[in-house]
Amino acid sequence: MDPVIVLVAPEHAEVLVDEFGRYGRDYDVRCVGTTDDADALIASVLGEGGRVPLIVSESLLPDAETYEALARWRSLVPTARRVVAAHWSRFLTDAPHLRHGLAKGKYDAYLLMPRGRRDEEFHGAIGELLSDWGATVPDPEVDTVRVVAPGRDALTQAVCDFLERMGMPHHVYTPDSEQGRAVLAHVGPDPSFPVVQRVDGETFSPTRVRDVALRVFPSAAQVVADSVVDVAVVGAGPAGLAAAVYASSEGLSTVVLEAEAVGGQAGTSSMIRNYLGFPRGISGMRLAQRARNQAIRFGTTFLTGWEVEHLSPGTDGEPHLLRTDEGAEVRARSVVIANGVSYRRLRVPGVEDLVGLGVYYGSAMSAAREMEDADVVIVGGGNSAGQAAVHLSRFARSVTIAVRRESLEPTMSSYLLGELAFNPRVTVRPCTEVVGAGGDGRLDWLVLRDTNTGADEQVVCRGLFLLLGAEPRCDWLPGAVARDARGFVLTGRDVPTEHWAGDIPPASLETTVPGVFAVGDVRAGSMKRVAAASGEGASVVPLVHAWLEPGPATA
Repeated sequence: MDPVIVLVAPEHAEVLVDEFGRYGRDYDVRCVGTTDDADALIASVLGEGGRVPLIVSESLLPDAETYEALARWRSLVPTARRVVAAHWSRFLTDAPHLRHGLAKGKYDAYLLMPRGRRDEEFHGAIGELLSDWGATVPDPEVDTVRVVAPGRDALTQAVCDFLERMGMPHHVYTPDSEQGRAVLAHVGPDPSFPVVQRVDGETFSPTRVRDVALRVFPSAAQVVADSVVDVAVVGAGPAGLAAAVYASSEGLSTVVLEAEAVGGQAGTSSMIRNYLGFPRGISGMRLAQRARNQAIRFGTTFLTGWEVEHLSPGTDGEPHLLRTDEGAEVRARSVVIANGVSYRRLRVPGVEDLVGLGVYYGSAMSAAREMEDADVVIVGGGNSAGQAAVHLSRFARSVTIAVRRESLEPTMSSYLLGELAFNPRVTVRPCTEVVGAGGDGRLDWLVLRDTNTGADEQVVCRGLFLLLGAEPRCDWLPGAVARDARGFVLTGRDVPTEHWAGDIPPASLETTVPGVFAVGDVRAGSMKRVAAASGEGASVVPLVHAWLEPGPATA
């Protein structure tokens, strides 16, 4: 059956039914007049195995207070997006009260009911919400990439997480399924699982996630190898993507080298709500892929799956040389270090053996759908942990945030604290650390310790998501690039004075190697926020221009 859009319209059903007529081809649009009728309809759809992606309600209901109804619908179908569409006669009157709840995450959008035909502002918001819902569906209507595996082992899960972060619709099929047999018909008699099939039908068996990056996203490697580019950006998180967009838009030949998925840590965020210009929020994946497409439009070349293992600074006018672990080389007149940070390892007995088997570093978007009706634990107290908790609560029976501090207030944004406080599935467990984990082939239990009393408690847990803070990834940098005691790259006035040109420090984002810059989380003293990283990526381009003058690169 088609997914069901539920309209709750006690007074203005004619308007809403007419407006949602355009969705009738792909969705089953049904309208009821009361909260009780909506409850019954939703329960009936779910009972038949159907799905409810969207619930749209008028701002005034005859048999329940609006917030009460929204909470009930959230309980019935946590994955559904919830919209209040206020009639123009009530929009301004109801706005102060209802927008307060919007800030607390009680629902997803407060919209003005259309007053005429083709209200594309209204339908643009509806389209975004349906798109967000579609990203949570375990069985996408279209699979650009097919994965065949007998089960969700660590490699298969990692491949799916990479495809999720790259915005590639995919599905995992068992070898004995119709689709699985069709894929396996292209390989030998004893395939090594998982087997991956690209959109063009090419089939291969990866032994690591990077094999998927190199095969699904082939690059113009030979073109890059035969030229000297103006700027090479190492890392495709928000800082690197912004640098690529601004550099290529201003005519600089730009190459981005990314070892993993585009977006970096930000790309794993289920919903970023405090990024300028996205009032309803945007997932990290969508933000990253939009920036990638924007950079490509201006001419940026992306080398996905290329991990830089060494930088040789150029001397006497020679370009800098970047060498990857695959043996490829990129020559560049300037380099922007933007490869960000990685989550710190927990280093607790039993945990590392279960990575990909119920234990995940980062949000692991693709794993969230596997947590339906499960008890999960998140370790971390920053915004990433809060965003992960909100997302996981759409699937898991319970979500516990374990944090060593006494509260989340010092480390998490207020808007997320408000959402978590309202969410009945999320519990914060302060003064707690994970000291043990285990299971039969996958995570089944954790041992949690109260840091005040020292008491241990074993709890049932099927998913452990670790968002533990930042460690810079700078092993590939030469000693000539100065770093602080924690390994973050020093720039500008933070550079030791012996590297200054007399009394003049390097430019604000320049390292101790002329023509090599650092932006984003990898830079010492940076603010660990998406907007700040994007700002640094944009700000570095004038400095690159100043370094490159007077002329462009030549092939």
